Amino acid sequence: MEVVNVMEYQAIAKKKLPKMVYDYYASGAEDEWSLRENRHAFSRILFRPRILIDVSNIEMTTTLLGFKISMPIMIAPTAMQKMAHPDGEYATARAASAAGTIMTLSSWATSSVEEVASTGPGIRFFQLYVYKDRKVVAQLVRRAERAGFKAIALTVDTPRLGRREDDIRNRFTLPPYLSLKNFEGLDLGTIDQTADSGLASYVAGQIDRSLSWKDVKWLQTITDLPILVKGVLTAEDTRIAIQNGAAGIIVSNHGARQLDYVPATIIALEEVAKAAQGRVPVFLDGGVRRGTDVFKALALGASGIFIGRPVLFSLAAEGEAGVRKVLQMLRDEFELTMALNGCRSLKEITRNHIITEADQLRMGSRL
Repeated sequence: MEVVNVMEYQAIAKKKLPKMVYDYYASGAEDEWSLRENRHAFSRILFRPRILIDVSNIEMTTTLLGFKISMPIMIAPTAMQKMAHPDGEYATARAASAAGTIMTLSSWATSSVEEVASTGPGIRFFQLYVYKDRKVVAQLVRRAERAGFKAIALTVDTPRLGRREDDIRNRFTLPPYLSLKNFEGLDLGTIDQTADSGLASYVAGQIDRSLSWKDVKWLQTITDLPILVKGVLTAEDTRIAIQNGAAGIIVSNHGARQLDYVPATIIALEEVAKAAQGRVPVFLDGGVRRGTDVFKALALGASGIFIGRPVLFSLAAEGEAGVRKVLQMLRDEFELTMALNGCRSLKEITRNHIITEADQLRMGSRL
């Protein structure tokens, strides 16, 4: 059967992957309310299309943090991609480069920053967890710089790992033939079998729970790379992030894998974008599965979006070809959505093109 939309890859991946691996990629925290809401919230945003506009030429290119990319659709950091496919992060890097867009490499990748750089040219960001040992962090940042990575995406929503009950049931551990490649030789590269989730035990032992805004400042003293703060959901934290030198904000609830019952990222986005006031770019990840979702995010103030699980599921299904296809399908759907809304360029996508649930409630109260 030919895959005709991004979501169909998940069912294929579920059949192909070992249960422990599929559950690790697919599951959310606790009751998984936020996991479902990340998707469902998009469906409650409607379009207000404009008609009789010449849309024979659609321009989707954009410049983010000074880097020109083919479309505002980028790849989010997702851990341990070689569990999905032997080529893992290599395949994802090549697919992103072929599509002319940005790949973000996870700290917990099963390929190192140097190995990903060896796949050829491409614009790549590096996602950073802050370890208790700051020397490890500084070394990792320097390696990312030397490997040509262009920005640091600092994940700030994981002082402790969320309660992922599938991982506890499965006693999740990294398969023995794989390791966290960026930490090999540091005695930090193994996730061992435990009585519950091996990853939860790893995080408890290694990740610094004392991480605070002062560490955002500290990172700026050890690198000139722009620092994106990933995991922001409120206006208050947006303003503080900008005050502390963040070059960009990523509205993210960690794929709904950390704290359950937080808003869907598409719901939190407008509050964050308004607080940013255009001072830094705001990005979104979480729940994007359609080109229509991309349009809605841009209409609500995002400069671009990142996709995570669609990459993992397509990688599991078809390797590099699958990731390429996901990027192409989202691009094609986004272009069509722009055309049918009467938008010929990204700057023509405005808040007036959509109506949110809150808008509908306000309109109802005036009737």
